[in-house]
Amino acid sequence: MTATRVIIDCDPGQDDAINLFLAFASPEEIEVLGITTVAGNAPVALTQRNARLICELAGRGDVLVHAGCTAPLSVAPLTAEHVHGATGIDGLDIWEPAMLLQPVHAVDYLVDTLLGADQAPTLVATGPLTNIAMALTREPGIVPRIERIVLMGGAMREGGNITPSAEFNMRADPHAADIVLRSGVPIVMLGLDVTHELLVTRARLARMKAIGNPVATAAHDMLAFSERYDLAKYGKDGAPLHDPCTMAWLLRPDLFCTRPCSVAVETGSPLTLGHTAVDFWGITQGRRSIQWAYDVDVEGFFDLLFERLARFPAARFSRRRSA
Repeated sequence: MTATRVIIDCDPGQDDAINLFLAFASPEEIEVLGITTVAGNAPVALTQRNARLICELAGRGDVLVHAGCTAPLSVAPLTAEHVHGATGIDGLDIWEPAMLLQPVHAVDYLVDTLLGADQAPTLVATGPLTNIAMALTREPGIVPRIERIVLMGGAMREGGNITPSAEFNMRADPHAADIVLRSGVPIVMLGLDVTHELLVTRARLARMKAIGNPVATAAHDMLAFSERYDLAKYGKDGAPLHDPCTMAWLLRPDLFCTRPCSVAVETGSPLTLGHTAVDFWGITQGRRSIQWAYDVDVEGFFDLLFERLARFPAARFSRRRSA
């Protein structure tokens, strides 16, 4: 089996962290070329620090991390500390990572890496799409150099989670999302329609904690913090787990039901800014170039996640100095 080569563009965020763990636990299937971070769940100064911290916790200090765009293309910045806490990954003890942040800006890294790759990588996007949109705008020649984009974002039947009609990543930079969705790159889009099925219930949290290694314990502690907001919001026995859908799709696409759709993002209306108009039934003549996920095998997803978290060593993690 040849591993899928990926660049992960993210805004950690507890669920971004779980997605990185899932990638790092799967080296036979996933080769992580690099990580780029963007402002989203927290400002970019924190998301790049959090990405390096997660790499160290997972024993992957060799992965290069590049900081990217600090603000959206056109709208005012939007962050989600009300969900993720002041650090972006509250629930986890914070330290200053020993691994260095790379000096090259994330957009430059994306352009240079894609143009120079002998095999087109897949971009995995779990935050606002600002970095990727900027790279596509700066160098349109990268379009055929991208195998596909697998992204977490959007909603059809579930409504929004940051406004009544918009999912957070789409609303945080709708103009960037519009550029990416119209780019012609093959896209797999995993939105709230599937992530709201993936509830981290108390029983699943307990199962995660019982794995016992430092990475699984960290995953438990972060999710135990971040889910408090959604538990109060939705009134269910568990909060949705969003970003790991992307890596799960790469590892086990059979867990998801998708269909080709045309998808457009609202960029003009103050009322519905960031809304994703998903032509699920092919009503219009739009190009149906986006694979929209509409269902998921919930138990299969969590079995995969727990099995991969159990792959990390049981040795005690030595925490670096506190930030």
